[in-house]
Amino acid sequence: MSTVMPFPDLNLMPDSQSSTAGTTAEDTVVTGKPLVKAEPIEEWQIPPSSSPDQSASSDLVAEFIRISNLFRSAFKPQQVEGYGLDSGAIVAVPDEDNRGLIEPPSGVSSVVVSPRPAKFERPRELARIAILSHDQRTQLRQVMKQTRMIYECLRVHLLAEERKCPALGQGRRARSDMTAAGMMRARGLWLNYDKHIVGPVAGVEIGDVFFYRMELCVIGLHGQQQAGIDCLTAERSATREPIATSIIVSGGYEDDEDKGDELIYTGHGGQDRHQRQCENQRLVGGNLGMERSMQYGIEVRVIRGIKYENSITSKVYVYDGLYKIVEYWFAVGKSGFGVFKFRLVRMKGQPRRATEVMSFAQRLRREPLKVMPYGYVSFDISNKKENVPVYLFNDIDGDQEPRHYEYITKSVFPPAIFGQGGINRSGCDCTNSCTDDCLCARKNGGEFAYDDNGHLLRGKHVVFECGDFCKCGPGCKSRVTQKGLRKGLEVFRSKATGWGVRTLDLIEAGSFICEYAGVVVTRQQAEILSMNGDVMVYPGRFTDQWCNWGDLSQVYPGYVRPNYPSLPPLDYAMDVSKMRNVACYISHSKEPNVMVQFVLYDHNHLMFPRVMLFALENISPLAELSLDYGLADEVNGKLAICN
Repeated sequence: MSTVMPFPDLNLMPDSQSSTAGTTAEDTVVTGKPLVKAEPIEEWQIPPSSSPDQSASSDLVAEFIRISNLFRSAFKPQQVEGYGLDSGAIVAVPDEDNRGLIEPPSGVSSVVVSPRPAKFERPRELARIAILSHDQRTQLRQVMKQTRMIYECLRVHLLAEERKCPALGQGRRARSDMTAAGMMRARGLWLNYDKHIVGPVAGVEIGDVFFYRMELCVIGLHGQQQAGIDCLTAERSATREPIATSIIVSGGYEDDEDKGDELIYTGHGGQDRHQRQCENQRLVGGNLGMERSMQYGIEVRVIRGIKYENSITSKVYVYDGLYKIVEYWFAVGKSGFGVFKFRLVRMKGQPRRATEVMSFAQRLRREPLKVMPYGYVSFDISNKKENVPVYLFNDIDGDQEPRHYEYITKSVFPPAIFGQGGINRSGCDCTNSCTDDCLCARKNGGEFAYDDNGHLLRGKHVVFECGDFCKCGPGCKSRVTQKGLRKGLEVFRSKATGWGVRTLDLIEAGSFICEYAGVVVTRQQAEILSMNGDVMVYPGRFTDQWCNWGDLSQVYPGYVRPNYPSLPPLDYAMDVSKMRNVACYISHSKEPNVMVQFVLYDHNHLMFPRVMLFALENISPLAELSLDYGLADEVNGKLAICN
């Protein structure tokens, strides 16, 4: 898959690599090697050997340890003879950060708290990963996507379990993002943790968006849960020098200056708990690692933490590529205390910065003509039928085909499938929102299909939502797909794929996008209509990408995917030749970022479920959506629409 190349011993580098001729962004070298001012030695740092009375001190410590052990042994949990009572009056309570989760038995979804395995040790050497071929890059990208999917599914699963089990929420609650990362680490599911990676991380691309810092640790992009500078510390380094490999720029320091391709980054340290500078910074730890990386010409990964609307968290983290540290200096900051400042310049030849693209997309939604004065054919091909407008953009040719058909927001079903049998008219009796034991929950196998944010908890053959015959209100968490499109989408013209669809919003993994809409017909009707050249799409041929969403078998060895509710083989088609919606222009791909989930809410006819589209991963603004329609020879109808 890849070649891990140990990083060369920095002390053995030739003089030509440790001297400098300039401060360019490509290859910055600095003349000389500045001396690091030694910090004053505190009294507590003096080793015991320097004490004048070492033997007396050692005897005192030994006696203290002996008495402490005797005291602890008196309170060990044990059965008191003759009474069967537990004498554990004093019992050590494990700290929240030292607790992990073990897998539940097969078929049991409850979470049990238990001690975490041995302390996790970070790597002790630097390495670069050399990708050998396009196929290997593709494979590593898929591994990274799969790991991120497991993390997100596990996180929402833990939130759902906490809601169902009030006992888990008593006392200090563990954050689901941190708990999920700890469980994956215990199972050996973290990526790139065996080496401290310098430069690009295999499988991670510029523009990848993350909602939690712990996810950066899981994939090996940034190994610090809180610190903004990630470095190989001097204690772990073979050269006894720290080396910085990545930084997070999130506005935590008032002296930072972010100009995009050029960045003035303030070193860390010297702040109080309110993030106010209260003392001078020192050239130690991460600050010294930044200085050493500059001296050796080592690039650092830059992740920006930015506030972004419509996100599930207050801040998102975006990978913006590799930067070189070209200079640093010590100056008095705005607070009046001394801070270290590092000037970084983005290396050339990289894709466009993701934060720049996200800012562009935000302006595009508000003022499209000011951002792109040419190319827009329509600012809403749905004619206000959707909750948000659907743009149409073509700056390649004069084709305006997406305007020349009737736009529908939902598939048109034969009237005969509605109202068949009493079960089709059954619904829950919930007043405001559904409860765990209501009829709709039992239809879904005894659990809710979505979390509080409307994200799919796990993929199933079919999901039953509350419908017209349910007494719960419109705010019920079991009503998600029926509310329609919520993310801004744009149909655009491409020289490579014809028509395609890209998002103008940030779409979270597991969230609903839109329905794949057309006129539903039987297979026999489809065969007749296709003879006239009408375009048919067969829902039964979409690949079962939903099987991967919510699969926690790698975390819980005894995990069993529920097989209820189930669907019979689907044997209907959708005519999208004259009536369709934006989903019909989504491109085909064997590595899709969108999946199909079948849903029923306005009828319960299992032979005719609605085709709903959900995000398989976090999809960045202006990224193209893709679906796996099945075999290539079975998607000619869809490709005819796009081309």
